[in-house]
Amino acid sequence: MNTLITGLYVHVLSFVVREEGQDLVEYALVVALIAFGAVTSMGFLANGINTAFSDVAATLTSNVT
Repeated sequence: MNTLITGLYVHVLSFVVREEGQDLVEYALVVALIAFGAVTSMGFLANGINTAFSDVAATLTSNVT
């Protein structure tokens, strides 16, 4: 009986000590941070491109007429 309890204790202890799940969580956080940065920068980039095309359109319109 003592061997069974010791074996169960060792098995539970090895399950608690494992760090494999932590790596997955860390990678998920890094991917989420990169995705957030990409979405934010795309918003600023889209705004800049829209402004540039608006300036070109205004210049073309004023020079054509």
